[in-house]
Amino acid sequence: MSAAFITHDLLRGDGVAHGFFTRQGGVSGGIYASLNGGRGSRDNPDHVTQNLARMADVLGVQPDNFLLPYLVHSPDCLVVQASFGTERPKCDALVTSTRGLALGVTGADCGVLLFADHKAGVIGAAHAGWKGAFTGVLESTLQRMEEAGASRPSIHVVLGPTIAQSSYEVGPEFRARFVEAGSHNVCFFGASMRADHFMFDLPGYIGARLKANGVGRFENLGLDTYADEARFYSYRRSVHKGEDDYGRLVAAIALT
Repeated sequence: MSAAFITHDLLRGDGVAHGFFTRQGGVSGGIYASLNGGRGSRDNPDHVTQNLARMADVLGVQPDNFLLPYLVHSPDCLVVQASFGTERPKCDALVTSTRGLALGVTGADCGVLLFADHKAGVIGAAHAGWKGAFTGVLESTLQRMEEAGASRPSIHVVLGPTIAQSSYEVGPEFRARFVEAGSHNVCFFGASMRADHFMFDLPGYIGARLKANGVGRFENLGLDTYADEARFYSYRRSVHKGEDDYGRLVAAIALT
């Protein structure tokens, strides 16, 4: 069985390969079954390496050129021009204009986004949980893409499998942080069944920030990681089930 992945028309183009990989088509077992791409998980490292090699094959790049940063929920984006080997940089987004490189990010409820300016030959990948989105990782990615030669109105962005509003309950302190940053953020919080709790629309918040920053086109796959256990890993679901760890999904894009 090969690595299972989802694509979107907005990112397809000559010389660009991409995939939002599901949890299907790998070699990991147990709670990591089966296409776990998380080097930070407690899965067998050899299994993770094999899984990532399967994804690299889908993208048409060598495994050593399949680049995934060490995610730290930051606003930081790095422009890369060559493989960084085993010393993964601590950041939450990557950008390149170098052919033969694939850029990836992992997630298990957080937003995983792929960016492409096909005309300029510039691509990006970003991990945007609430903290990264709130502190500016999306804007950093767009800025680094422009520095690499992209034009913001020509940048297309797709949001992959992400926890949906109906699955993302938060407390009053969480909501207060967003409302203090801008009263317009009230619209991203719906009613919850529990008093003093709210349902947060992370995909909607991500999309609004991207559109406010002038991207050419934005699309959301509309796939809820929490609700679809057969296809996606979910940190929140693993906590609710009492599991001691969880697998990571990978979203990746390459200039071939």
